[in-house]
Formats: sequence, C-alpha cells, structure tokens
Amino acid sequence: MGNLKIAFPEKSDAELIIIMKEFYHHFVDVFMEMIKTFTISNEEILKRFKLTNQEDLDAFMARNDNILLMSSHYANFEWLFSLNLRVKHNGFAAYKKVKNKYMNNFIVRSRSRFNTTLIPTKALIATLGENDSKGIKCAYGMLCDQSPKLNKTYHWSNFFGVEVPVISGTEMLAKKYNYAVMYIETTKVKRGFYETKMGILSENPREIPDFEITDLFMKKLEAQIIKNPAYYFWTHKRFKHMKVE
Repeated sequence: MGNLKIAFPEKSDAELIIIMKEFYHHFVDVFMEMIKTFTISNEEILKRFKLTNQEDLDAFMARNDNILLMSSHYANFEWLFSLNLRVKHNGFAAYKKVKNKYMNNFIVRSRSRFNTTLIPTKALIATLGENDSKGIKCAYGMLCDQSPKLNKTYHWSNFFGVEVPVISGTEMLAKKYNYAVMYIETTKVKRGFYETKMGILSENPREIPDFEITDLFMKKLEAQIIKNPAYYFWTHKRFKHMKVE
C-alpha cells in the first residue's frame, strides 16, 4: 500500500485497496504457475505464453548476434523463460541468489526448465565476456527494475514522478560490447494466459547518450504499469530510496 500511495497519489484509499486485492489474487496465480512450470509441456506453455511479434523478433535476431533483453517484475516473469523455445540464440538469464538454498534451488530448476542457462549476477560479466570471445550467439535476459545498493548506484531515474536509483548495468554491458537491446512487455490476457511482445530499445547503443536506454526502459515500464497496476509486483520496496527536493 505504501508503494501504491507513492505511485498513484491521485487515487483514493478505496481505489488503492481494489488494486491491492487484485494484486494478491495475481500473486497467488503466479506462484501456482511457477509450480506448474515443472510439469507443463512445451506445447502447453507456448499456448499460454504467446509471443505476438515472432516475425519481428526473428528479423531482429538475424541482424544481431547478441542481444540484451530488459524486463521487469510484471505479469508472469517466471514464464518469460519459455521465450527460449522461440529463438535460435543461446538463452541466458541473470538471477540473484536467494539465501535459502532450498528456495534458490527451486527457482533455478524452474527457470531452467526451457533450456535457459541461469547465471548468478556476480558471474554475469565474466560469462558474457567468455561467450563473446568464443563468438557464441546469445540472448541475455535481465530483470532490470530492482533497486541497486546506493554505493553501487550510477544513475537515478524518474519513476512515477519520483527520482529513484536504478540498475544501469544492462546499458553498461550494451555499450561495452555494442550489443542490441530489447524491451519485453508482457500482458495478462486472463488467468493462466499471457501475451508478450519484444520492442527495440537500441541496435547501436554506443551512439546513444549515457543512461538514455535505462531511462527509456523505466518510462516504458511505468506506462505498462499504469495500464493495469495490479499485475506489477508491489511486494518489493519500489521506492526504497528517493531523492527529496
């Protein structure tokens, strides 16, 4: 509720309570869908998690040997890993280890279900560099809406009218290797069914002013949330740190 009050100050408490209740229904859905990941067939997941612009993605990947995919904790981010069934590039995804080893193993097994290789965030740079030196075609998925530690913050961005620290590592890697960057936008069609589309953020990141790609990602994320706030993961501290004028 604290997050919602900051993001939507114009809404009444009654309106925010409705969003909050809808979110908790969705939260349980995603948790059950995560469990279902272990037994669902490839055919079934492709029916339930559809890519709406496959031809555009194929053309984009044909032009770019390596791609960075920026996504967020919106809709069902666990089933995002099924996108690896639709691409020819080798799929990798960065993740932050969970302290509870049983939960961590559960998450790794679930997210690796569709042949995606999970990389701990601390090993991401080394893995990317090794793959690049070997000329391996890769698509790297990253959840980029988490709050970084203040001592590792290089950029603050506007999010719902508030200046917050944001992760800029994806843009940094894109500029270092000149990898193309895409944005993943997922919508919930109905219970158990989702649609996602891939949008281009930059094919020539070195030509883009610093942090512009990161800011564009945050703007697209905000616009997506505004369409249906209940499907964003408000359980995280979205405004943990804020610049106050």
